[in-house]
Amino acid sequence: MVTQAKEIPSVANPREKTVRLVSTIALSLIGICFVVPMAWVILASFNKTATLSLNIPDQFTTSNYSDIATFDRTWLPLWNSAILSFGTAILTVVVGALAAYPLSRYKSRFARGFMYTILFGTCLPITALMVPVYSLFVSLDLIDSMPGIICFMTATSLPMAVWMLKNFMDSVPVSLEEAAWVDGASALKALRTIVLPLMKPGLLVVFIFIFTATWGNFFVPFILTTDPDIQPAAVAIYQFFGTHGAVVYGKLAAFAVIYSSPALVLYAIMQKVSGGSFAMAGAVKG
Repeated sequence: MVTQAKEIPSVANPREKTVRLVSTIALSLIGICFVVPMAWVILASFNKTATLSLNIPDQFTTSNYSDIATFDRTWLPLWNSAILSFGTAILTVVVGALAAYPLSRYKSRFARGFMYTILFGTCLPITALMVPVYSLFVSLDLIDSMPGIICFMTATSLPMAVWMLKNFMDSVPVSLEEAAWVDGASALKALRTIVLPLMKPGLLVVFIFIFTATWGNFFVPFILTTDPDIQPAAVAIYQFFGTHGAVVYGKLAAFAVIYSSPALVLYAIMQKVSGGSFAMAGAVKG
């Protein structure tokens, strides 16, 4: 006589109604936490008399956008943010790739300790570094210097970038480089023509990660800049916070929509370009 095995309940089993209900409620609450602030920003940007309350405007208007669409108020800070973010992201990816290559390809007894040191560097709070950094910038006359801020932001972004790029680089077979070396290519040329093209999705991920982190960074530019012509949009957004708690919510929301658009566009590009994993099937013959 064959006895039927008792079915073990599974979380993934669609018949587990309780688990499915709890998961649905939890995901709905998390979704609401994201949707409600975004809905307020969008609705308030079209409301001339917007407040902190989430409500549909009696009359939709674009006057908030037209009021802030000036060079000094919006476009110059956005331009400064673009220079700062693109400069930091590009420099971080280039330096990070060069630093990750020997860690990925050459074996050393110090490699593990060095990687843990890099991981520790990602945990350092930026606020703890700003006092000596500010003193250094003052002594070197680098306050309000965009190249100086880009170099500092690159230095603070490198630990995470090197850690990520090293893991991406480990996925590229060494045998492809060895074949290039046999054909007379140098290590730098093999890196440029073999490794980097194959890890393009990884480079794009790191680029977007550093770009968005720099784009939304308020503390560092706020400390290292005093000239409004140099300040990025993350600092310029405080112009909508008046004195004694008076906040122009409609213009603030309109500026927030414009300010967040480049990051959203780059995220959409990343999703489209690097939607798949490394496609190296068949690159190495068995």
